[in-house]
Amino acid sequence: MASNSKAESRAGIAPEEAADFETGRVVTVSAAHGVHDTYAAFLPSLLPVFIASFALSNTEAGLLSIFMQTPSLFQPFIGHLADRLSLRYLVILAPAVTAAAMSLLGVAPGYGMLALLLMVAGVSSASLHSVGPVMAGRLSGESLGRGMGFWMVGGELGRTFGPMVIVSALQFLTLQRTPALMVVGVLMSGLLFILLKDVAGRPETAYEALPWRQALQGMGALLPPLIGLIVVRSFMVSALTTYLPTFLSQEGVGLFVAGASLSILEGAGVVGALVGGSLSDRVGRRAVLFASILTTPLLMFAFLLVEGWPRVPLLLLTGFAALSIGPVIMALVQETSPESRALANGVYMALSFVIRSGVIVLVGAMGDLFSLRIAFAASGVVTLLGLPLILFLPSTAGRSR
Repeated sequence: MASNSKAESRAGIAPEEAADFETGRVVTVSAAHGVHDTYAAFLPSLLPVFIASFALSNTEAGLLSIFMQTPSLFQPFIGHLADRLSLRYLVILAPAVTAAAMSLLGVAPGYGMLALLLMVAGVSSASLHSVGPVMAGRLSGESLGRGMGFWMVGGELGRTFGPMVIVSALQFLTLQRTPALMVVGVLMSGLLFILLKDVAGRPETAYEALPWRQALQGMGALLPPLIGLIVVRSFMVSALTTYLPTFLSQEGVGLFVAGASLSILEGAGVVGALVGGSLSDRVGRRAVLFASILTTPLLMFAFLLVEGWPRVPLLLLTGFAALSIGPVIMALVQETSPESRALANGVYMALSFVIRSGVIVLVGAMGDLFSLRIAFAASGVVTLLGLPLILFLPSTAGRSR
């Protein structure tokens, strides 16, 4: 028994986690992610409306994303608690809280109230993203990449439907009636209360959680290349997922089509996340990372060179490539710190959100100084600089080869 436990520890999987893939429960947790991120995805498609209504610059509009991302700074602390306490209710309540905050944006009287509502949604999002991925990972057995793929599919589906929901609401309900949209999120939290009542917020017999300083030291080899990859990837993802509707609107495309373009991108990302996570379990984390970081900028350059319907297949391919590595990185982070998965995940998510927030403002500033077209092209160049960083990623469980 002792030798088996040690073998499992070397593989980065706690003894009680070496089990079959619990499809039903993984799907349930991923569904919570999907509904939550449907509401979180309202903001990019609302930015052109806020720019017009409140006379905002691209930089000021980008700052709204920072208000939503700022609570992510607390994710390592939430994760550290989640390694010791059951924080299941953070997953359960998140869809309702985020739904209420994001649906009320339509009736916000000014920039200050927009910022406040986005910070409330940010706290809810930080809680979900600290606990949810680790919960899904523990329910995935040895197929961690596949489990993270399911988790990311939930998020990508949410981000796919979110722009479609909000632009449809703007067209058929008007901006002042968007608070009615929160009903679905509230109902989802009620359903999760029933379905997740028997799912622990933390493992009962897992590794003894490490002190936070020791856990952070254990991530030492991973952090430098991880931070570099987050930075370069943030340029491409921020340009695509935050400014794509604004970019197309400024080029004369209608608001509905501009919002739908983001749904096309995110829809392709659903497939990319599922394929990328599962494929990394077989061919290795590094191989999938290299393919994604190489092809995404090239597809973006092609998108900028064409007009009209050829942009549709390019958006599909770009979304598939750009968003396929989300579950790969999350699996790599959890494998590197098996004793403190929630803390490690919280550190990664906090770094990702904070860096991405800064990059969003930077891309917006480049759009103000030059144009969003130039900002998109520059983001592609920066992303290509991340290729050498893959070589410095630590090997974990033989799967980051």
